[in-house]
Amino acid sequence: MSTAHVEPHHHHHGHAHGHNHHHGVVDAPLRALVTALSITTIVFVAEIIGGWISGSMALIADAMHMLSDAAGLIIAVLAVLAGRRKASGTATFGYRRVEVLAALVNAATVIGIALVIVVEAVRRLRFPEPVEPRTMMGVAVIGLVANIASAWVLSRHRGTSINVEGAYLHVLVDLLGSVAVIVAGVVIMLTDFTAADVVASLVIAAMVLPRAWQLLRNSAQVLLEQVPPGFAADEVEPALRDVPGVAGIHDLHLWSLDGVSVLATVHVVVEDDTDAGALLDAVQERLHALGIDHSTIQLERPEHLHHESICQN
Repeated sequence: MSTAHVEPHHHHHGHAHGHNHHHGVVDAPLRALVTALSITTIVFVAEIIGGWISGSMALIADAMHMLSDAAGLIIAVLAVLAGRRKASGTATFGYRRVEVLAALVNAATVIGIALVIVVEAVRRLRFPEPVEPRTMMGVAVIGLVANIASAWVLSRHRGTSINVEGAYLHVLVDLLGSVAVIVAGVVIMLTDFTAADVVASLVIAAMVLPRAWQLLRNSAQVLLEQVPPGFAADEVEPALRDVPGVAGIHDLHLWSLDGVSVLATVHVVVEDDTDAGALLDAVQERLHALGIDHSTIQLERPEHLHHESICQN
């Protein structure tokens, strides 16, 4: 694509281009993920043993989800480490997109686990098995406390990465799953209604599926170069056209590398007798006000429009 030349304008930008990546900002989510992984692994082992001893399918179902949590958290940790790699000549955007891919794998794994739980629950309804509620409840309480701790650790960093958001989702559903197991144990103790264990496992699956589907969809949107959910994309073009000195815009593209921050590229047609440098500053400030901190802007004179192919897709 051709590039139009505008009059030179030498100045310093006090915004938008200062990219100082402090290790503390990166290390904090990593520490949170490692802490959650350690807690999840311990609870998984406890629930597997407790489920085997008590015969509780709900406990084993929760343990299987804990296993998917552990796998997801391992992927998340590896994704953060990969995301630290610097950009190169062949990977000019770096590796932040690895975190989104990890979130996609996380979501797909959880959906698979939930479907397995549903199939096993249906089988248990046809062929009931005995359940020991006290052991079931004791282990579930341990899992509940552990999940509360993990959720608290991850909640402080969930807004910084779609990957951490995915890990938080896993832990939150596990927390609710532990509550469901405890309730089922109480029902079985009071009424001997052992099918409550199966009902609890179905409740866990019902909590997992919609949240996992949402994460899967959001991750796919980022990988497909779409605007992250929640960003007001429709406001960008009118806001840029409203900047004094802008005769028109085209080839506006918005996307995200990590599912959190939004990037933009746009061609701006400059009105005659407009200072190109000042207009560049004004357009960047307008984008910054909309939440876009990194942008690539091509300034063009009106006559240049006939010398390039406009991307319509």
